[in-house]
Amino acid sequence: MEAIAKLNNVPTSPRKMRLVADLVRGERVNNALSILKFEPRVGAAKLEKLLLSAIANWQNKNEDVQLEEADLFIKEIKVDSGKMLKRLRPAPQGRAHRIRKRSNHVTLVVDSLNEVVAEAAESNESDNKK
Repeated sequence: MEAIAKLNNVPTSPRKMRLVADLVRGERVNNALSILKFEPRVGAAKLEKLLLSAIANWQNKNEDVQLEEADLFIKEIKVDSGKMLKRLRPAPQGRAHRIRKRSNHVTLVVDSLNEVVAEAAESNESDNKK
């Protein structure tokens, strides 16, 4: 059973956040937390907090399963661009240059590796029966 956590309007450019998201995509949760904890980039702290939220969401959905036995991993992580604040910066000779302050939305999906392996085995068995 997968769990989703979303983070909206993060005041970081999507490009910078994708660099951090690519580090943890597909990783097991414990490994991803340690990567994010020691990553110096700007978005790492916010992604770490989002990952902890996704783990808590998974625990609320699956109260009968122990977290250690579940073997959670990051199934999907998406970084989309959010709204852009447009500001003007004074330029020479009375002109103005536009400054685009970008933001992003992050969606993180956590799933149990045991369940994914079981589903894959079931689909292979049904394919073999045909």
